Amino acid sequence: MKGIFISFEGIEGSGKSTQASLLSKYLSEKGYETVLTAEPGGTPISQKIREILLSIDNKNMTYMTELLLYNAARVQHIHELIMPALNRGAFVITDRFTDSTYAYQGYGRGISLNLLDKIDLIATNNLRPDLTFLLDLDVETGLMRNKGINKIDRLELEDIEFHKKVRAGYLALAEKEPDRIKIVDASMEYNIVYKKVISIIANFISHLDL
Repeated sequence: MKGIFISFEGIEGSGKSTQASLLSKYLSEKGYETVLTAEPGGTPISQKIREILLSIDNKNMTYMTELLLYNAARVQHIHELIMPALNRGAFVITDRFTDSTYAYQGYGRGISLNLLDKIDLIATNNLRPDLTFLLDLDVETGLMRNKGINKIDRLELEDIEFHKKVRAGYLALAEKEPDRIKIVDASMEYNIVYKKVISIIANFISHLDL
């Protein structure tokens, strides 16, 4: 049996990492092999690329350099971790995947979506999550939540208008693929968000031939 690929998406401070970890624990307790990962990262090479991408020392990075580095990290992530896990039948849960690139580099940076399609095809060979949770909340709340919790990275230095474009991009992506991308109101307490996530995943699994 081929595994199941699940992604969590959302703006800064939306609680992706928390919910991805909680879902991984839930599925593991149900007896499924579960692999929890994140982008950019997930492998030693991808992690080194992550450090370059997020370092505030690299403020002069061009948008195209940024785009290609994210995709380079993704190629390695897919080859080394994601596909082997899916091929052995595991649930793979990732904090960010290709939708992040479309939201941040496409809608946020203004890079052509057609160009993103071409690069994405090379990087992923059309690999898409079977299910994506879009944790949505307003930008101001997200940035406020993130303040003081995580070390400030290069993307968090962007102005609020950039993050608003990213959020709008995510919502546009969800409108295009409502069957795959499920919007969850992330403004609520994390335990309420978790209950919604579990409700969606339980319904999803009930329709699988496992």
